[in-house]
Amino acid sequence: MAIRVYHRNKPDRWLPIISRDARLIVWPGVGAMTANMNYVRLEVGEENVPHIHAESEDTIFILSGRGSVEDFDNGTILEFHADQAIHVPIGVKHAVKADRGVEVISTGGPCPADFRMLKAVGAWPKDG
Repeated sequence: MAIRVYHRNKPDRWLPIISRDARLIVWPGVGAMTANMNYVRLEVGEENVPHIHAESEDTIFILSGRGSVEDFDNGTILEFHADQAIHVPIGVKHAVKADRGVEVISTGGPCPADFRMLKAVGAWPKDG
């Protein structure tokens, strides 16, 4: 396989449990089996469905905006802003929120790819 270049405006799939505008850019569907990079735009007041990556770490780099991330397992809410990274360890239930009056744009995602989540949203074959 050769090196490839991807653009956020030409996603292969969308990830609606993350936001109305969550795009799978680099993921197993394009042959990246251990890397994952999403582009996500959370509108003001929007937040992820609380979720867990059972076998993946989730690292999210905030390109613009500010908001909070809730750690349901430890009962904490941490604020973040542009130019910061959020790291969620394997198995921690969490949700990212655009709850500070501005939209949040981020990139990143679970690594290795979260096949359970991909299967749940129909982006990966159930038997794959």
